Parts: sequence; C-alpha cells; structure tokens
Amino acid sequence: MLLVVTYARAARQSLRNVCDAHEDCVVRRFGRAALLRETEFGAFQALRLREKHGGDVQVERTAAFNEFADAPDRVREAAQAYEDREAASTPYAKFAAGREHPAPETMRDSEL
Repeated sequence: MLLVVTYARAARQSLRNVCDAHEDCVVRRFGRAALLRETEFGAFQALRLREKHGGDVQVERTAAFNEFADAPDRVREAAQAYEDREAASTPYAKFAAGREHPAPETMRDSEL
C-alpha cells in the first residue's frame, strides 16, 4: 500500500478530493493521511499530490504487519497476558516486573 501524509491545509483538501473522486484506489482514510492501493493508479494519485504540493505531501510504501511472522513469540505472549490481566489500571512495566515477559525498555531498544 501507499501511505500519503499531508502537512498543509491545501494538501489535505486535495487529498480529500482525490479520495472522494477515486474511492476505488483508497484503502483507508485518516484525515491528514490515506492508504492507497499499490497500483499504478494509486501511485499516479500520490504523485499528483506530490507534484501539486511538494514537501507538504509525503508518500511512503508500506507493508502489512504479520503478527506471527514479524513479532517474536515473547512479544505476542506478553501482549496477550497483559490484556488478560486482572486490574485494567496496572501499567505494563509493573505487570511485567518479576515475570518472564520482556521489559518495556528492552522492547523499545529492539528492532522487529
């Protein structure tokens, strides 16, 4: 998919216009940003916006996140355990202390 992010009011309006006029190439809209299908037409729309608004439009290629292939088992298991905790108000750092789950500091410094 192509992620199009806008940084100016005029660019946001142009993005809205593109999304409204070409819904078939839009995967999802986020206000200042949109995901476009990774087709030539999606690229054409993204590049039109870049040509019109220059640096006020950023275009990035994205890849889907596969939780089973992209995240380590320990991270998935920690997320499951944390969401199943008894007290919803317990912060993760406190929850993970003294358990086999990774510490937040460790996860912050580890690339996927």
